[in-house]
Amino acid sequence: MKPPRQLWGLAVGLGLMGWGCSALRHGLLQSNAYDLGLFDQWVWLISKGLPPISSMEHVHVLADHGAWLLYGAGALYRLLPSVQWLLLTQALALSLTAIPIWWLAQQAGLTRYNCWLACGLWWLQPVVFNATLFDFHPETWAMPAFALALWAEREERPRLWLALLLVMLGARDGLVLVLGGMGLDLAWRQRWRWSAAVIGLAAGWLLMLSRWLYPWLRNGEGPKAAARMFSHLSGGPMQIFQSLDWSGGLQYLLLLCLPCIWLWRRRSLPTLLIALPLVLVNLLSGSASYRTLVHHYSLPLALVAVLAAVDGGLAKSRPRPRLSWSLIWATAFWLALAKPWFFTGPYLERITLQSDAAAATATVPADAGMLTTSYLVPHLSQRRQIAFPKKSFDGPLDAEGWTALLLHPSDPGWGSSQKVQQRLLNQAQRSDWDCRRWPSGLELCLAPGATSARPLAGESAG
Repeated sequence: MKPPRQLWGLAVGLGLMGWGCSALRHGLLQSNAYDLGLFDQWVWLISKGLPPISSMEHVHVLADHGAWLLYGAGALYRLLPSVQWLLLTQALALSLTAIPIWWLAQQAGLTRYNCWLACGLWWLQPVVFNATLFDFHPETWAMPAFALALWAEREERPRLWLALLLVMLGARDGLVLVLGGMGLDLAWRQRWRWSAAVIGLAAGWLLMLSRWLYPWLRNGEGPKAAARMFSHLSGGPMQIFQSLDWSGGLQYLLLLCLPCIWLWRRRSLPTLLIALPLVLVNLLSGSASYRTLVHHYSLPLALVAVLAAVDGGLAKSRPRPRLSWSLIWATAFWLALAKPWFFTGPYLERITLQSDAAAATATVPADAGMLTTSYLVPHLSQRRQIAFPKKSFDGPLDAEGWTALLLHPSDPGWGSSQKVQQRLLNQAQRSDWDCRRWPSGLELCLAPGATSARPLAGESAG
């Protein structure tokens, strides 16, 4: 059962490389309020023993997706409060998922070479690399637990299996769809008791969240995610049929299947059933981000695709050159759809802003109520009050206790606009806030009485 030491070393090495890439992206000011800043603030508040309620969404951490695993991250923040914990653990979790994949491959009777190939297919899934880069999402922590749960179920280890299912649910409520798919797989194989157990656990967890926890933490309101995702599905069957994104959905299915489809066989069908509920929800969602390999929503589907290959073509004796072609194909697909080339272009767009941003963020008081651009939020989110001015933002600065602005109207970032940021800066100057402007156009304004980390003095003052 022991994976080779080389596998552990390679998995850790790839995880550290993934962390380096995500940390570099963050340093290049490409991370955002949604979702890195959001989770960083929640975990920081947990580590300080403060109510973990986001100042951007005004939502308790458990009322977001029921992700109780974030409380564990609070312990790391007590040692050292740094957003790098989230980026590091995410990269390592995704890379180390190869270890239980090796166990699954051994369990299926694969040769040592094919066990390595199964791990390689996982590392070469474009969504794995892209999710490592794309800010932070706690369901990435659940991927090793998902793979290990599949191993435990096949190994007849019910206690370990149930414990791992609970860990998955503690990462994101949406993983109930994966548990539902596991129930379909088990029912297909006529393992009725196991199927009833996992479906019952998923249904019970969903009911507990929607009927008790969410209403309790949201003043009686239930989950909002489903309403946002499916609000477009209204009217009669024909209207719903016409409102679906058919071209985007078919392209999404094709991209999901291509890396491993050549290794799927008839015996892969029960395993592929695990993906069915999540695929259907992603196809029906009103947001196109659910149907891409850039975001994290398809991570469990990538794992199912690799396991279907383990149960299919990899489980049969094949000449090594043919299997090598599968690896070459997966590599070509990774190069086409993963985003390492972003570091040669799109991720360098704010490189000239870095020094000014570093100087400005070092000047901001630690207790300031902060309004800043979305890409600077993750660099300042370890405070009680922070947000970015959305396009709909309209109101006086003192209405919610804002005492600091750090805005860049020429590059307002995601969800904001030049107009709203310039209006806020003008309002601060009319109110005699102490303002400083850097050559890049970045501007910091502090309310009277706010104490900066060092005196403000710069290119221009308001």
